[in-house]
Amino acid sequence: MPVLNDEVLDDDDFDAGRRRGEFDNVTPEDFGGSNPPGWLDRPEIERIRRQVPIPYVEIVPVRTDDLGRIVSVGSLLRVDEHGSIERTLIAGRVLFHESLREAIARNIAKDLGDIALPVLPQCLQPFTVAEFFPTPGLSEFYDPRQHSIALCYIVPIPGDCKPQDETLDVEWCDPHDARIDVFIDQMANGHGAIVRKALAWAGV
Repeated sequence: MPVLNDEVLDDDDFDAGRRRGEFDNVTPEDFGGSNPPGWLDRPEIERIRRQVPIPYVEIVPVRTDDLGRIVSVGSLLRVDEHGSIERTLIAGRVLFHESLREAIARNIAKDLGDIALPVLPQCLQPFTVAEFFPTPGLSEFYDPRQHSIALCYIVPIPGDCKPQDETLDVEWCDPHDARIDVFIDQMANGHGAIVRKALAWAGV
C-alpha cells in the first residue's frame, strides 16, 4: 500500500481525516498522474530502511520555571505494535527538503498538538546523537525497523498539550522527585538513556 513520507500531514492535505498509515484509495493518479514528492510504496520504504540509515530528531519535552530551570520532564504514552502501553519520547524522521528546525516543530505538533507552543532551540547543535540499530546489543539504542541516527534536543513546552496521532497521553515528572528513576526506567530501547543524558547536559 503506498504511503507519503510515512507521516500524517496537515488538515488541508489530501489525507485529512484518515488514520495514520491509512492511505486507502489514494494513488499517484490523484495527483494528475505524477508522483508527489516522497511517494514511496511499502516495499520501497522497507527496502530503504534495510539499507540506508534514516535521519531522525528526538525531542525531550520539558517544563521550565521563570529562570529557565527544568522543573518537569515529559514523556508520551502510546500503544506499541504488540498492544502494550509504552513510555517514549517525541521522535520522527526528517523529511525530504525539510530543515531540522521544521522537523522539530512538525514532530512536536504531530504528538502534542498545535498549541503546545514549543520554544525551539536557537542553536541546532544537539545535546547528543543516538544511533539506533535494528540488531539488539549493538548499542544501547534499539529500533527493530531500521538503523536511524537521531539528533537529540531539549525543547521547553509552555503551552497546552493535546495528545495527537498515536499518542494517548503526556505525563510529566519532576526530575528531582524520587520517582524519576522509575519514570526513566519505563522507557525502553534507549529512550531513558537519552533523558538521563539530557538532564546531565542541562545540569539537573
